Amino acid sequence: MQQGLFGDESVAQNCIFCKIIAGKAPAHILYQDEQVLSFLDISPVSAGHSLIIPTNHHDNIFSLSEEEITAVALHAKRLAPVVKRVTKSPGLAIHQLNGRAAGQTVFHYHMHLIPCQHDTPQQFHGRRPASQSALTELAVEIRQALTKA
Repeated sequence: MQQGLFGDESVAQNCIFCKIIAGKAPAHILYQDEQVLSFLDISPVSAGHSLIIPTNHHDNIFSLSEEEITAVALHAKRLAPVVKRVTKSPGLAIHQLNGRAAGQTVFHYHMHLIPCQHDTPQQFHGRRPASQSALTELAVEIRQALTKA
């Protein structure tokens, strides 16, 4: 069931990602337009772990329109090489989980971009919050690289 961000106040009040979109919760934003928002995960699997979300609330992929999923995918294609380059990672995992049984923990559709190293096992979610200063510095670097991409 689609819930527009401003069409259902209970969704916006309870969803952390809707709060970020509305400017009511802090985030290290990498990019924002009318359809998508990308920002650094506060508990990253690795440095540069980024999330891409549609600006309209959807619990999962099943209610996204073709236009919204296309906007998320196109932004992932643009952001992924920038994050990989800035973090100097030899690989980058892209994950998207739908439902608690699949490991989804925030019920607003989102795509993970996770820089990977050869000697590190893959995970979906980090376990510890990153330092705010490290996130701020990395967000600045990625935003600058993204404007040049």
